[in-house]
Amino acid sequence: MHCEFKMDEDLYYIGSSDRRIHLFENVYPLSNGVSYNSYLYLDEKTVLLDTVDESVSKVFYENIEYLLNGRKLDYLIVNHMEPDHAANIGEVLLRYPDVTVVVNANSKKFLLNYFPDCKAKFLIVKEGDTLNTGKRTFTFVMAPMVHWPEVMFTYETTGKVLYSADAFGTFGAVSGNIYADVASWDKLYLEEARRYYTNIVGKYGPQVVNVLKKAATIDIAMICPLHGPIYRDNLNVIISKYVNWATYTPEDPDGVMIAYSSVYGDTANAAEILARDLALKGIKKIAVYDVSKTDSSYLIAEAFRVKTIVLAATTYNMGVFVKMEDFLHDLANHKIKNRTIAFVQNGSWAPNATKCMKDILSDLEGMNYIEKEITINSALKRNQMEELDILASAIVSTIAPKDNGETIRSLLDPSAVFKLTYGLFVVTTKDKNGFDNGSINNSFWQVADNPQRVLLSVNKKNLTHDTIKETGVFNVSVLTEEVKFDLFKRFGFQTGRNANKFEGTKEENFARSENGLYYLKKYSNAYISAKVVETIDCGSHTLFVCELVESKTLSNANSLTYAYYFANIKPKPVPEEKKKEGWVCKICGYFKEGRDLPPDFICPLCKHGASDFEKVGF
Repeated sequence: MHCEFKMDEDLYYIGSSDRRIHLFENVYPLSNGVSYNSYLYLDEKTVLLDTVDESVSKVFYENIEYLLNGRKLDYLIVNHMEPDHAANIGEVLLRYPDVTVVVNANSKKFLLNYFPDCKAKFLIVKEGDTLNTGKRTFTFVMAPMVHWPEVMFTYETTGKVLYSADAFGTFGAVSGNIYADVASWDKLYLEEARRYYTNIVGKYGPQVVNVLKKAATIDIAMICPLHGPIYRDNLNVIISKYVNWATYTPEDPDGVMIAYSSVYGDTANAAEILARDLALKGIKKIAVYDVSKTDSSYLIAEAFRVKTIVLAATTYNMGVFVKMEDFLHDLANHKIKNRTIAFVQNGSWAPNATKCMKDILSDLEGMNYIEKEITINSALKRNQMEELDILASAIVSTIAPKDNGETIRSLLDPSAVFKLTYGLFVVTTKDKNGFDNGSINNSFWQVADNPQRVLLSVNKKNLTHDTIKETGVFNVSVLTEEVKFDLFKRFGFQTGRNANKFEGTKEENFARSENGLYYLKKYSNAYISAKVVETIDCGSHTLFVCELVESKTLSNANSLTYAYYFANIKPKPVPEEKKKEGWVCKICGYFKEGRDLPPDFICPLCKHGASDFEKVGF
C-alpha cells in the first residue's frame, strides 16, 4: 500500500526504508537500515527526482501510481547514477515510456552503461541550465566526485529546495518523521551521518568544499538528500558538520581516540592504562577501540571526529598486526590530514610495528607525530608505567590551550554570530605596512561552535585577498538594512590597489578591535575578528578556514540580506545608452557593450563575474 509524505502544495516524499539490510554497499554494517529517498512534483508537468533501490521498489511504484492518479510522468531528473538510486530507471521507462530523462552528459554515459538498451528521450543539462514545469523552475549544479564523477544537484527556485544527491545523507532508516528538526537528529543520526560521510565521501574533501562554496551562493530553505532525513529551518546543523569533515577539521579538538590491536591482551592493557592516565590529566573525550572487534567504518568516523589518535599495535610477521594494517590502509585511502599521532608498539623478539604504521601513513599531509614512542616486549614492565605517563603528558601538551586562551574566550560575544545571514558584509584588513583596506563580501558564515570556526571566500583579484593571505587576520562587519548605497560604492566599486577607501570617512563611524583592524560602528549590528587556520584554493576564490578571536554585538538592527539589498538599496541599473546591445551588472549597474560576454569576464567596478550580468537591448 502507498506510503507517501506531503511536503508542500505539490511536492511529495515517495521514498522508503530498508530495515533488513545488514551491509550498505556490501561493506558498511547497518544497525538500523537505511532510507532511499525519492521526490515527486505534481506541477503542470510532473517531475520525479531520482528512483530508489530495488529493495523498496514495490511501495515506490505504489506511491507514484497513487499520486499521479492517471496523469503521465513528464520528467525524471537523475542526480546520481549509483544503483541504490538508479536501479529503477529501466522499470520507470517501461511504465512511463513518454518520460523525458533529465541528465548531464556524464550521467547519460553512466545510464547507458547500466541500461544499454535504453531508448529514452533525454534532456542534457549543464551548470546553470533551467527547466520550467509551470509554477516550478529547476536549475542544475554540477557536483563531480561528490562522490561519483557524474553527480549533480538540482535546485528548485520557488520552494528554495536543494536536492543534494548523496551529499548530506546518512545511514539509518527514516521513522515516520522525515524532517531532521523533529527526528532527534543529534541522538539518532549524527554519528551515522558522520560515518556515512567519512567512509563514502571522505577522501573527496576538496570537491565537497567546492560544492559547499556553490551552495553558499544559493538561498536554500530545505535540503533533500538521497539518504536519511530532510533538513529545513536549521540547515547549519548538517552544513557545519560537512565543513568540518570536508576541511579535515576535528569536531572535538580535545578528543583522543586510542585504537589498538592485541593478540593476547598485553597491548590492550597498555591502551587501557594510557586512557586512564589521560583521564587523570583532565582529558574527558577519550574513546578506546579494539580494531579486531570494531568495524573499520566506525574507526574512520572517529578519526575524523578527534584531533589526536593513538595507535597501539603488535608486531605480526615482521609487520603490523593485520587488523591494524587494514584500518591504517583505509585511513590513508581517505586522505585524512592535520592530526596528531602517537605510537605504541609490541613485539616479543623484533618490534617493528611503529615503523610499519608510519610507512602506511607517510603520504598523509599535516600529520604531527608525538616524539615520545613506547616499545613493549611481550608485556608491560613496572618501569614502563612511567613511560606511559610521560606519553600521556606529551599528548595533553598538544591539546591544552596555548598562550592566553582564557583571554581569547573572554573577547567572544556568542550572540554576535547570530547576526550572520546570507547577506552582505564589509571585510577590513591592514597590511604589514599599516595600510587599511576594506571590501564588500557576501560569502561569510559560521560552520562550527566547538571550536569556533568561520569560513570566508574571497576573490583572488581583490587586494583584501592578498592582505589576508599575508597577515592571516581580518574583521567582518555585519551590515544592516539602514546602510546607504554610498558605502557600497566606497568599499565595493573601487580597488584598494589605487585608492584609500578610508580617506574622507568620519572617524566616529569606525573603531579598532583588539587586533588593530577597523570595524564599522555605523550601519553594522556586529563585528567579528578572525584568524586564518587553513586556506583552500577554489579556483577564482580562496576559502579561508578561520578561528574566531573576537566578536561583539553592536545593535539590534536587522541584518542586511542579499534580497533586501537588491529590492531596497541598490539603484536599478540603467544602461548608458538603452538602445545599445550589451550586458549590465546586476550588482553595480556597469554596462558592457556587445552581444557576447566572455564567461570569465569580471566587472571592473564590483569584481563580480559573468553570472551576475544580464542581457539588455536584444
